[in-house]
Amino acid sequence: MTCPDDPFPDLPAGKEELFAVAAAEYDRYRPGVPTEAAELLADTLRDLPDPTLLDLGTGTGQVPRVLLKALPSVAHIEAVDWSRPMLDQARAALTPVLGNCTLSLVQTSADVYAPLAPLPGEEWWTPDLITCCRAYHWMSGPDVLAMAHRIAAPEATLAIMGDGSLWTHEADWTRALRDLIQQYLGPGRRAGVLSDYPKPVRPFQEDLADSAWRDVTEHRFPLTRSWTPEGVLGYLRTTSFAGAELFAERHAAFEDEARALLGKLAAGGSLVEEAVFTVLLARRPGGAR
Repeated sequence: MTCPDDPFPDLPAGKEELFAVAAAEYDRYRPGVPTEAAELLADTLRDLPDPTLLDLGTGTGQVPRVLLKALPSVAHIEAVDWSRPMLDQARAALTPVLGNCTLSLVQTSADVYAPLAPLPGEEWWTPDLITCCRAYHWMSGPDVLAMAHRIAAPEATLAIMGDGSLWTHEADWTRALRDLIQQYLGPGRRAGVLSDYPKPVRPFQEDLADSAWRDVTEHRFPLTRSWTPEGVLGYLRTTSFAGAELFAERHAAFEDEARALLGKLAAGGSLVEEAVFTVLLARRPGGAR
């Protein structure tokens, strides 16, 4: 397992800190990747003798973990994230389940990622599967897709995945919660302490259609999640739109008010989210390089 001591020199200013505070709670409160989606990813690799994964925006390594469970024969994983605390959490979570799989952790932005140079005697690696889960909207999509085209194996698959957030989910309780957040932080959706959230310029599918990865299939997995008020508060602390640092000295007051609101809205003690986890599986026609 390798992990560079220093981040790539082109790491964008300010990005490293965006989720640093939330790293310790991320695994506890963020929903994982559905088993059905993990099996779909594993199916793209089952016929390969030593399949390899490049996970962009890995966070705490949720995608590598579910893929290793679905397909223990994965030979190598390269996990990329701009946050060192996130990568530290990923290393702690993945090390016990690696088996014979090797792992590289790379601190950089996916936009400027390049594979690590191999150790003496080793060959350059080319990923058979490139994944991006709940992170593509933070990236320069066309640059990421062009990079993936340069480095991927000829028959590689690229997967862009996500299911929105409690900010985007439409339900009575999420609308009331969003209103409360905006009372404290203003009418926009925050993206950390430095800025508001920049809406994607166009759908991910349009980026793919204009790239080498234009052979796309969409897979949708409906799911129901039941949240407790405390679970929602924990989740909010891991987000860029309602992390504790955004509220500063008012965070305790916000959580007290949100806890009371969610407790009142919880039917039978739970808050229901009806979500759809979507996977865009993209390939290059004819395996073109």
